[in-house]
Amino acid sequence: MHRRVSIITVCRNSAKTIAATLESVRSQTSSNIEHIVIDGASTDGTQEIINAHRAQIAYFISEPDTGPYDAMNKGLTQATGDIICFLNSDDIYTHPDVVARVATQMMQRDLEVLYGDVVFSSAAFPERVIRRYRSGSFTPARLAWGWMPAHPALFMTADIYRRIGNFDTRYKIAGDYDFIIRAFWEKQIKAEHIPETLVRMQTGGISNAGWRSKLLLNREVLEACRNNGVRTNLLMILSKYPRKTFELLATT
Repeated sequence: MHRRVSIITVCRNSAKTIAATLESVRSQTSSNIEHIVIDGASTDGTQEIINAHRAQIAYFISEPDTGPYDAMNKGLTQATGDIICFLNSDDIYTHPDVVARVATQMMQRDLEVLYGDVVFSSAAFPERVIRRYRSGSFTPARLAWGWMPAHPALFMTADIYRRIGNFDTRYKIAGDYDFIIRAFWEKQIKAEHIPETLVRMQTGGISNAGWRSKLLLNREVLEACRNNGVRTNLLMILSKYPRKTFELLATT
């Protein structure tokens, strides 16, 4: 029997994309999924779209929050699955068997963490791949260089969240980076990479919204490293951008 998977989706004013995300979860072949949707008091029709899919959602609430990590923490308090993951409100799984395959592999190999790859596309051309984010080269040591596994393709056991704690809401963009440092840095976690694309993401999210967001992201990544005893500097963190450019050029 597959382990139960809690998928947490947080959103705010996501009327243009949330239906595709909900349908992506509904179409998963695994019958042991708990979908939790946390909405930040949307005003653009998002709530109405979610209510139209209410039968497939285990838990839904719409209320103001202090940011995405506050909403993600609310989702964690409701999660009852053995495995927990986050799917953004403009992301979709690449095929219907993603969750079933991940849950099976984690159970068979007794894994605490399994992570895969993602591809990025634009809203105008959702089927056109702009960039591939391959997580296979990630190691905990690379956290000092600004690298982490792609968060929407990261599956963790609920026990890790119980041990590590919630997301730090002081961060605006890099709360997931801070959490991954706390989970991976100098800890013995049984983790593996699955070498396939699990999630299709849209460009234009909060961490990709122009140079101001990138500046804030890198500042917060540096702060997260220093707060968790990871020795680094801004030049080390910025060195990831040439590789990102190469990924973009290689894809196009």
